[in-house]
Amino acid sequence: MIYSTGHFLALACAATASLSLAEARPGYKRNSQPSCRFGPEWSQQDVLDHTDDFIWDLLYWEGKFHQNDVAYNTANGMSYDGTQLDWKSGKRTTKHTFSAASKEALQIMLYAQAISGSKEAARFLTPQNLGAAPGFAASIMETKLKTYLQFNETYPGFGGYLPWIKTDTQDIKPQDGWDNRVPGLDNGELIWAVYACIEALQKQPSAKFHKIASGWQDWLDYVASTAAEIFYIGKGRVCAVTEIADQTLPVDDPKQFYKCETETYLDDPYEGELFTYFLQFFSKLSKADKKKLWEYKRPKLEKTEYSQGGVGSITVRKGFWFSSHEIWNQLELPYYDVDIVRRLFLNGERARTCNSVVTKSPGLYASVNNSTDPETDTIIGYISPAGIPSIASQKDQYHDVITPYGVFPVVLFDKGVGLAWWRNMIVGKKIANTESTRVDGELVSALVTWDSKVTTVVALLGGVVDLVRDRMRSDGIYNEFLKITEREHVRVFGQHLKGEDIDLCLPKEKVPDAGLKDFTACRA
Repeated sequence: MIYSTGHFLALACAATASLSLAEARPGYKRNSQPSCRFGPEWSQQDVLDHTDDFIWDLLYWEGKFHQNDVAYNTANGMSYDGTQLDWKSGKRTTKHTFSAASKEALQIMLYAQAISGSKEAARFLTPQNLGAAPGFAASIMETKLKTYLQFNETYPGFGGYLPWIKTDTQDIKPQDGWDNRVPGLDNGELIWAVYACIEALQKQPSAKFHKIASGWQDWLDYVASTAAEIFYIGKGRVCAVTEIADQTLPVDDPKQFYKCETETYLDDPYEGELFTYFLQFFSKLSKADKKKLWEYKRPKLEKTEYSQGGVGSITVRKGFWFSSHEIWNQLELPYYDVDIVRRLFLNGERARTCNSVVTKSPGLYASVNNSTDPETDTIIGYISPAGIPSIASQKDQYHDVITPYGVFPVVLFDKGVGLAWWRNMIVGKKIANTESTRVDGELVSALVTWDSKVTTVVALLGGVVDLVRDRMRSDGIYNEFLKITEREHVRVFGQHLKGEDIDLCLPKEKVPDAGLKDFTACRA
């Protein structure tokens, strides 16, 4: 969490609709400002007994991330990846001036809930005036739309989609290395976030909100019209990354063409499936091609069982790494409306939490930035392979680093247990809720990003599933979504799963005190 006083930032060490005041924590004052170092003030049992109060404190400090020149650019409404922090003080240092459609998705999901009137989203965005949050979020969406439209005018070859982008100037442009290239996975995440936000805007009585919604609907209709041309190459294959002949030429220019950058296709059952559903419901593909989408990707949806250290067997969907990041699509689409899917992924969280107990880890794993090198003030690198090897297709993994955002899939099922794991990580010295910490407590990542800060917040808000469900019903595609989702899962998993009698596990180990000093700007 970022703490703001005057011109500096420091770390705070730290339900869907409204939080209940029932069984409030003794002495807890809901309207007061929690201490910056609030995490150690809560025991694990406190979090389990008074989860709503803990969430209220968490949202206050996590919301300090949402500042101009830290999380986003007020001039154009665009997200930044995040900001690095001084190793000693916790004050902000180097801003990551790039972003991607995935970061945009988190930002827009957050705003969709704020526009819908979520008090929790308001606590994050406008804690001093909860009633101001809907208008505040809508105004940023209005600014952001202008930026998207200008980008498409300058670079029409992207067909409305976003590559990785530089966002520190008024008019955004492709990030270095992303000229004439566009990813499908990140844009799938973005599309459904926008879909949800349109629903949120249209549900409000404000004519201004309706106008903003109409503008975003035009954008969504446009990317639907270009989706197949840019990403689909036939036989059920969708480009993971598409190579563009010339990003300055319109999609329909005779000199324009698109091809998959490599033979790596978007055929996974994880985050990439969001784009598959978009092609299914809104693209120009024929009925036969839509059928092939699902046939081509079926080999990647596999059943496996977790059984380790006396825990199991638990039937789960095989992960790529079994990183928490692979659950992102469940923040956006109503997968859990299908009984077998809800049960299957609850099993996944049984495996995730219990595996960390079995392996004596104090936290959970997800793809994340590595620690900071204090000598050079640089991030050591990015760790993609972080999950559970025994139930993943990729066995070579790195388990020296854990991340608080790894709890977000658990939170979707049980906020108390998920936040018990979150608390267990953030009470470690210096970690607070930065990007990550080593399991030995010797280093942390002095970096705050959308992925590490806001995925858990969005999960606490219930994702945007309710908004997407309502809009799917209005669009007449909800029943088809249920039918496809059930069909694809039942053919692999049937209706019987092992391990449904096993409880979610609570943390047993702690992040060791290896002598790190807390950030000086946030010690109390």
